[in-house]
Amino acid sequence: MKSGMYDSVILLRQCVLPAILLIFLGACGDDYREKLAGRGSHARPVELILDEDGRPAPSVLAEEQELNRDNGQEPQTLDPHLAEGLPSAHILRDLFEGLTAQSPEGRIVPGAAIRWNISRDGKTYTFYLRRDALWSNGDPVTAADFVFGLQRSADPATASKYAQVLLPIENAAEVLAGDLPPSELGVSAMDEFTLQISMRDPTPYFLALLSHSSTYPVHRPSVEEHGSAFSRPGNLISNGAYILSEWVIRSRITLVKNENYWGAGNVILEKVNYFPFEDRSTALKRFRAGKLHWTSSVPNNQFKWLQKHYPDELVISPWLGSYYFGFNLEREPFIENPGLRKALILALDRDLLTEKVTQFGELPSYTLVPPGIMDYVSPVPEWAEWTQAEREAEAKRLYAEAGYSEDNPLQFEIRYTAGLNNKKMALAASSLWKQVLGVQATLLNEEYKVFLQNRERKILTQVFQAGWISDYSDPYSFLNLFRTGHGRNDYGYSNSLYDALLDEVAAERIPSRRRRLMYETERLLLADVPFIPLYTYVTKRMVNPRLKGWQSNVMDHHYSKDMFFLKAATDEATTVVEELETSETVSEETTTTILLEDIDIPVEGDDPLSTEQDLLPAEPAQDTETLEPGQELPPEQKETDDSGENKPTEVVDDVETIVEDSPG
Repeated sequence: MKSGMYDSVILLRQCVLPAILLIFLGACGDDYREKLAGRGSHARPVELILDEDGRPAPSVLAEEQELNRDNGQEPQTLDPHLAEGLPSAHILRDLFEGLTAQSPEGRIVPGAAIRWNISRDGKTYTFYLRRDALWSNGDPVTAADFVFGLQRSADPATASKYAQVLLPIENAAEVLAGDLPPSELGVSAMDEFTLQISMRDPTPYFLALLSHSSTYPVHRPSVEEHGSAFSRPGNLISNGAYILSEWVIRSRITLVKNENYWGAGNVILEKVNYFPFEDRSTALKRFRAGKLHWTSSVPNNQFKWLQKHYPDELVISPWLGSYYFGFNLEREPFIENPGLRKALILALDRDLLTEKVTQFGELPSYTLVPPGIMDYVSPVPEWAEWTQAEREAEAKRLYAEAGYSEDNPLQFEIRYTAGLNNKKMALAASSLWKQVLGVQATLLNEEYKVFLQNRERKILTQVFQAGWISDYSDPYSFLNLFRTGHGRNDYGYSNSLYDALLDEVAAERIPSRRRRLMYETERLLLADVPFIPLYTYVTKRMVNPRLKGWQSNVMDHHYSKDMFFLKAATDEATTVVEELETSETVSEETTTTILLEDIDIPVEGDDPLSTEQDLLPAEPAQDTETLEPGQELPPEQKETDDSGENKPTEVVDDVETIVEDSPG
């Protein structure tokens, strides 16, 4: 193509064509504006019809079954025993299958094991594997594969970050410490398809742990042949619903259906593409353009706009995690001073914090264990039922009773790690404490590793950011954090009665008794006030309304094998952009097809993405390369911790100022 002609096409694409589109939108009226604003911008699905086996009827399924999922970040590895973090976990659930799995609503269901028996004392589990379970290369999945996988995960030489998941297994602690060889781990193959696991103590939540990637089997011949490169494309042999097809660094990871999977007949999605969009705004643009069907999250500053314009696509649901502040009970002024600690708890308006600071539909929290765990409801402290004015009045009384006043204000430091929400929450809390009680709090932002080190040492900390998202759906995961000597008990909390109750919880096998024990354990913890409950985490994402088969669950675990696309209800539901993509090209002379699929068209209103730049086509991914077998992830793609300067942050006078001054 001649240079002049090329320049003309570029000019047409970047300047003239967007202008024509805007004129076209004006002529279309409010209907198309509303569609592009969100309502109707994605095709509505036809009504779901199930066949006699409970499967979607073929007549309602879309012709193309390919899912594009935003994964947030590039995973560091797809070795199930070395992986850490959500980006790896999402993909590994598609590639591998543990002894147990999870249903769309989050219940534990059979995975590679079709059934199991548990001994009367709760200390011996016998699993019976599916005889039709195969590895992706056609080899049978055997009990020996699980023995090898569990021993490899527990082996100190593997250096698994999540090996502690195996601690309930007999001899696991000794193996992890290097005092016993991996062969002494309490797992054994009774025969080709029967696996037995011996436990140190009864562990009622053990079945849930067996769906974690640290317990997945690995294909021993592949590991022995390829070493650390066994999990790379072309080498990875997996036993899940999908096979690793391609890994293009900084671009996508592609999985295709595993025809050797025992349940392949029930898997509808043929292909799943995972995209590492670290920028949430970019992911949202792709979703609005129809390039993504599922986002990992949404931009911090666009929640209300999305609620208004994309009510069907925006999905908010509870997550199994709690955010709170911790007290250091080994340092003044909080040693043996529960009244003062309670005063600080009561002075915080959680409704204000979640509405004005977090702004994402987070739920105000008054307990440690978040809602959503089946068959468990936390004890609610009496003050949770009070008005905020009543709480503040009691806070002032307790504050004065502890010896503090306007002339003698309480002074302490709040330590937090980098992250906009962490800073905003610390600023808001200090502001409320200043307004209600006259407290003078100094904020210290610390680099993540320094922050964790200071928390653990309990020498400098007074009040600090804390939180917990559980790996399994059981209150014990949260309650055990405050056990005397626990590795994450950075609060210095120690209560022999609390520890005894935890021991009873661990040993109790009758569900109703165990729930009652956990209820009493949490009630004791709340009475001792070693932490400040703030809010319960939520997941927030955009989901194409034609994507079905999944459900919100507190674990936020979603298997692609359960999902499928329905047909669009009508052809009218497609966006203007999609309609214009089929239009004629500019002229036959150029022989250049100009696609509009990457163009975001601004509309009237408060669309946070409507900027001049959005008229330009999205740039293709830069510097992408295919990950070859044995190739390591580039250093710049390895996960790093955000760091912040370790210096005091100025406390502002009101929460509104915090919201206005904080971007996003």
